[in-house]
Amino acid sequence: MKKKDSPSFLEKLQTKWKLKSLWQVVIVLLVFALTGFTILFIKKPIFDLLGIDMESGGFWKTILYLLLVLPLYQVVLLFWGFLLGQFDFFWEKEKQIFRRIFGKRKKD
Repeated sequence: MKKKDSPSFLEKLQTKWKLKSLWQVVIVLLVFALTGFTILFIKKPIFDLLGIDMESGGFWKTILYLLLVLPLYQVVLLFWGFLLGQFDFFWEKEKQIFRRIFGKRKKD
């Protein structure tokens, strides 16, 4: 008697994210990777433009990072999602995030 194989990591993500195919899961993961790399490369020029030293830590730098880079990440995520044909998926995720932040529930 053969034991049933458990779903792969990608199959679990496909189910969790309600995606149509494993290929779509790979594209979504690619969007996350591209977004991370994009932020990595544009974060320093933004902080340089504002005259903020990236080498030293500090409370205000952390606050500024949260106020500037995290919203920028969300915009870049939508940009890459759009370019790779996954805008609807990421737009729904953005709306979920805003609902959690502002406490609004989705109307059924």
